[in-house]
Amino acid sequence: MNISLPSLAKPCLALAIGVSAAISAFAEKPNIVMILSDDQTWTDYGFMGHEHIRTPNLDRLAESGVVYRRAYVPTPLCRPSLMTLATGHYSKDHKITGNDPSPKLAAVRSPEHIELSRQMLENIDRLDTLPKILSRNGYLTHQSGKWWEGSYQRGGFTHGMTGGDTGGLLRHGDKGLEIGREGMEPIFDFIERAESDNKPFYIWYAPFLPHTPHNPPERILKRYETLGLDPALAKYYAMCEWFDETCGELIDHLEERGLRDNTLIYYVCDNGWIQKTEDTVVPEGWFTQFAPKSKQSVYDGGARQPIILSWPNQLKPGVRDELVSSIDLFPTVLSAAGVETPDGLPGIDLLPNAREAKRIGRDIIFGDSYAHDIVDLDNPEASLMYLWCIRDRWKLILSYDGEVNRYAVVHPRDEAIQLFDILADPFEEENLAKRHPEVVSELKDEIENWYPLTQRKLVSRN
Repeated sequence: MNISLPSLAKPCLALAIGVSAAISAFAEKPNIVMILSDDQTWTDYGFMGHEHIRTPNLDRLAESGVVYRRAYVPTPLCRPSLMTLATGHYSKDHKITGNDPSPKLAAVRSPEHIELSRQMLENIDRLDTLPKILSRNGYLTHQSGKWWEGSYQRGGFTHGMTGGDTGGLLRHGDKGLEIGREGMEPIFDFIERAESDNKPFYIWYAPFLPHTPHNPPERILKRYETLGLDPALAKYYAMCEWFDETCGELIDHLEERGLRDNTLIYYVCDNGWIQKTEDTVVPEGWFTQFAPKSKQSVYDGGARQPIILSWPNQLKPGVRDELVSSIDLFPTVLSAAGVETPDGLPGIDLLPNAREAKRIGRDIIFGDSYAHDIVDLDNPEASLMYLWCIRDRWKLILSYDGEVNRYAVVHPRDEAIQLFDILADPFEEENLAKRHPEVVSELKDEIENWYPLTQRKLVSRN
């Protein structure tokens, strides 16, 4: 068959135009970078007013973006908090409610425990993650740092550091934990790869910082030792600054590559950490390095975390006092990428508010918190400890009788119902439940409508 040159050239030209348009569309999409702190309280930044901790790079990020000062994570514990960021679901729905299977079910590192850990990893397989969705929409995606859910491929990342071991016994992640503490080259190499491929990129930067071990560089530690602080506190402060340094390296690299203007950086922390010192008052049997009302706690010291959205091409700097949640970051990122958010997700796209201070379409946020150890992989209620909500100035905490194992001392649950005015009492020292029964009743109804329980009951020690 004879085919004339013009008839052959037209399809080729059309194909070339189509490929060019696709490449152009990818190039126009913003790059997106998540920066996730690990175990840091909401007060512990320069931009949040801390008098000692130096965070000049995060301060710079805050000055360039929109800061949500009244932001929260629904479940203030490492693994569940990260799964919420990755999936856009509350813990009650993604079912990673704790860090590990309960030792009640099987001895740690026994074959039975390994099998339970493997089963936990299967939760990520049944859910659409942010990396999966972005990868399907033309993004190269990179994982580094904390990642509990096996290999980076299992989460849908196209590139990454965490290989994943059988059964997840390395817990936080393996090689991925080198990022930040041992340099930033894997991320820089990935950025170069994305640029070479002319693809937009997404980066999950979740370094093991300022998480223990608190072993900051001596050059940073000396600065805090001169303040006469408790040695443990000086180390923690230095760890916060060390983490901030790594954030500066990443931000500077984006600027040097000419990528910063079209890159959305969003910042949050997985949960709080109040450093225990020699003067900290703790209950008998307390064994953790953190103080009460911080990590694993639904008090603000554990659950409140500022969120920053910084996108120079799109967002004018500002400060917001609306109540927001890390559950909102999933739809916000997809919105920035021009990707439709899947149906059934509870979060709200924050970009209209960040861009034009438009009202956020709700006046209440919720949280669910469980024991560190999962007693039933299929039934989140089995280890449910707290449900909570915040509306305006009021925060209601309901304590439930879910099973707790190794960390019982961290969760005394002495009061079934606690109500705080967190604007007047941000450290939640005065329970106002008996003085405002009408507020308790209204918010309790809200919680019970949000999370209808079938088994758990309020603790009876009120």
